Order: sequence, then C-alpha cells, then structure tokens
Amino acid sequence: MREPLQGSVRHQPRARVALSAALASGPSHAYLFRGSRGAGKAGAARAFAAEILAADAADPEDARRRALLDPSPHPDLVWLTPPGAQHMVDEVRERVIRAASYRPFEGEKRVFVIEAAEAMRDESQNALLKTLEEPPEFVHLILLSSEPEALLETIASRCQPIDFAPLPPEAVEAQLAGAGSPDAISAAARLSAGDPSRARFLLSDAGRQLRAAALGWGREVGAASADAARRDSDEISAGATGASGTVSGESAPTSPTGAPLLKAAETAGEEAEDATRKALEEEAEAGVKRSAKDMTDEAKRAGRRRRTEVLDLGLELVASWYRDLAAVAAGADEAVFNQDRLDELQGQAADLDPNRPRHAVELVEDTRRRLDLNVSEELALEALAFRLAAVLA
Repeated sequence: MREPLQGSVRHQPRARVALSAALASGPSHAYLFRGSRGAGKAGAARAFAAEILAADAADPEDARRRALLDPSPHPDLVWLTPPGAQHMVDEVRERVIRAASYRPFEGEKRVFVIEAAEAMRDESQNALLKTLEEPPEFVHLILLSSEPEALLETIASRCQPIDFAPLPPEAVEAQLAGAGSPDAISAAARLSAGDPSRARFLLSDAGRQLRAAALGWGREVGAASADAARRDSDEISAGATGASGTVSGESAPTSPTGAPLLKAAETAGEEAEDATRKALEEEAEAGVKRSAKDMTDEAKRAGRRRRTEVLDLGLELVASWYRDLAAVAAGADEAVFNQDRLDELQGQAADLDPNRPRHAVELVEDTRRRLDLNVSEELALEALAFRLAAVLA
C-alpha cells in the first residue's frame, strides 16, 4: 500500500487492514469511520479518498496530490464540514445528494466525505438514505462520526463500519512537543482520551483553568472529608458527640460546591456562542441565506453544546483525580494520569483505603450519566459533593 495511507493509519492497525483490503478488492459505496475524537478519522478518509480518485486517473500522482490537500482543489472530492453545531439541511441536499448524480469531472470516481455526520439533522439523514441505498456506480460516500449512536440506524446499517481506537498517549505526546513542560504534556496526553485537540485544550489557558478547578474541587472534597473524619474520631474519643454525631451546638461541615466547574462551562459556552454567531454573520455577508432567528438558534445550540462538553470534561478530570488517588494508595504511581500532581496525590493518599477513591470515581461517572438526562446541573454537583464526602471520610 502507498505511504500516504500508511501514514494516516499508523496508529490504527484494524483500520489499516480494513482499508487495505477495500482498496485491493474494490471500495464499497459507503463507509462509516467511527471512533473517538482525534483518532485520525479525517486524515484516513482524505488518504483513502485520494487512493480511490487516483486509481483510474490519467495522472494518478497528480490526482493523489490534489486530493490530499486541505482544502482539496480536486473537483471530484466533496468534503462537508458543519458550519456550527449542525450541518445545514440545504447544504447536504445540494453538495451531496444532488451532486452525487453528476458524472465525475475527472477519472471514473467521485468521493463525498461528511465530517461529524452525527451533526446532520434527521431531515438530512432521511434525505441521504436514498443516495446510500441506490448510489450511482461512480459514487463513494464516507461518513465520519465520533458519536455513531446519534446516527439513524437506517444510515449506519447501510455503511461499512471502519473502527478507530483512541490514540495511545505517546502518539498524542508526539504532537504536543513544545506546548508545555514534559510533565504537563505527559499529563495532558494521558487525560486526553487519545484526542490531541483535547490535549491541546488542556494545555491552553482555558484548559489549565478548567483542570485547576476540577482537581481543586477533588482535593477540597477529599480534604474536607478527612478533616470531618478526624473531628468525628476526636469527638468520639473525648465522649463529646451527641446522638447525631456532631458536637452539641455545632453544624455538620459543608462540602465544597461545584461552582468553579459550572462557571468554567458557562464561560466556554458563551465564547462558543459568540464565535458561532460571528461566523454565521460573516457567511451571511458572503451571500449565504439564513434568517436572523436561524442564526440565533444555531449560535445558542453551539453554546449549549460547548457548555455541556466542558462541564463533562471537568467531571472527567475530577474522576481522574480520584482514579489517581486509588492508584497511588495501591502503590501504582506509574499508572497515574496527573503525573505533574504526583506529590500532591502522594500526600492525600497516605493511609487511604484505595476502595474509597474507586467508589468516588463511580459516583462521578454516575453524575455524568445523570446530566445526560437534563437534571439540574447545580443540584447534581451539590449532591455529588455530599456523596463524595461521605465516601471519602
């Protein structure tokens, strides 16, 4: 196989085997590249499309070179990226569904790539269904998705799946050279879940603030729990507790709230909303027709989506702190994600039962699932703080 495709799937052996076989036997009409963000789906799709277009071209090397450019000037490669939180219905209809009926401008093939396919509305997906069912023989469609469960089953079932695993930490680290100290880069790579863009965010000012808020909350809940446990032990030893377990006349200690996480998520959401609104206004000035209401709704959706993403990432970082506490308490320092906080972890994990932070991780993950059900975020984080305090004390 040619080097461009080899390089694009260097860390994806399963995808490399599947795509190699497809090129050898003849590509299918539709593929679904599915896997976590940052796993290399877009690069693999571009390289795969370049090989398809080069196969029957008069000048294969030139066709391949143009198809690999980003953006590509090759007339038979159509690449669709959502302008905001969602793909525009009209754009899917015009640039993919209708365009797929036109013969190739060069060679014998046309390739259509839909990035973030899960961002297509149901109307777009239903309209695309006929093209997937009865495509012209010269058409190949490649759908990229980090959330394939958001696609209609009728869409996913008509595509050949190509799975992409998260990148290993060392591969992410290689893309972050010079972005921070070695320890900070190592921590960001391990915390990124194989997504280089997430790792870069964690090394940015906004990412560092979010991580500081998340880890600070995790430390504070643990410290408050330990202080409460010590006070209870001292009071019991002195015979000073009443039936409720608190000193007469005193109230139970309060747990730190998740307000810093909510504030960070709110700020990120506002920035995303403003950026999306500005981009849509620029497109309107360039001639793209959208109503003021559509632009406002699109910007708000982008803001809500980013707010949710950042809050979820913040909770994931909180869980990483308790995961690392369990690892250190069990004597597995080498397994720590937050390598640049190892000294702090060792201090808080002293004489700690590893089962307690492990249970804390489960509580955080349970809260992340609850937030998917549109429960009150503020109340959910407050309840989580008290549950964590009870487990860690």
